Amino acid sequence: MGALTHESLVEYLLEEAFEVAETIETGADEAELRGELGDVLLQVVLHARLAEERGSFDFDDVVRGLTAKMIRRNPHVFRPDGSLQDAFPASVADIVRKWDSIKRTEKPERGDPFEGIPQDLPALARARKTLDRAGRAGLPDQPAGPGSELIDAIDSEQQLGELLLAVVAAAGSKGFDAERALRGAVRRYQDSHRPGHPDGFRTGS
Repeated sequence: MGALTHESLVEYLLEEAFEVAETIETGADEAELRGELGDVLLQVVLHARLAEERGSFDFDDVVRGLTAKMIRRNPHVFRPDGSLQDAFPASVADIVRKWDSIKRTEKPERGDPFEGIPQDLPALARARKTLDRAGRAGLPDQPAGPGSELIDAIDSEQQLGELLLAVVAAAGSKGFDAERALRGAVRRYQDSHRPGHPDGFRTGS
C-alpha cells in the first residue's frame, strides 16, 4: 500500500459517510451508528494528521476553527464567548435568515447563489441543494416539468423512491443516463439564474 494522501483518502471518506447514512436510514442499533461515526471521525483524524506532517494544521486547529465558526454563524445561540444566549429566535425561518445574512457578510463578493455547491455531489443531492439555495435567494425553486402531475399524486417517500427507480429503468431502456441527465438539468437551471444571464439572479429583485 502506498503512502496515504488527501487524494487517496477521499474515496474512504465518502464511503464512510454513506455508511453512516445507511445505518441511520435502515434503523440500525445505536452501537452500529456509534461505530460508523467513529469511522468517519478516523478519516478526519487522518486528513488532519497528513496536514500536521506538512506543518499546515492539526486536529486541534480543525476543532478550534469549527468552534469559532459555529459561534460566529449562530449568534442566536451563542454569545461571542461561546456561552449560550438567554433567548432564541421564534422560528426556524428566523434562524435560516440570520445564518444566510452572516454568510453573506463573511463572503460579500459572492454574487452567485449557487457558489460553493460541490460539483461532485450526486445529481439528486446537487439538485436538492440547488433548489434550496434558489428558494432562499428568492428564485423560483419549483421548476416546471413533465412529471409535476405524477409528483402531485405521491403520498410517501416509498412511492417517490419507486417512481425514481422507474424513471431510471425507463431512461436505461432508451439508452439515457439518468444521473447525467439530471446533472445537465441542474446545470442549465443554475446557469439560467446566475448573474449576467438575461433571466438570471439579480440582487434585490
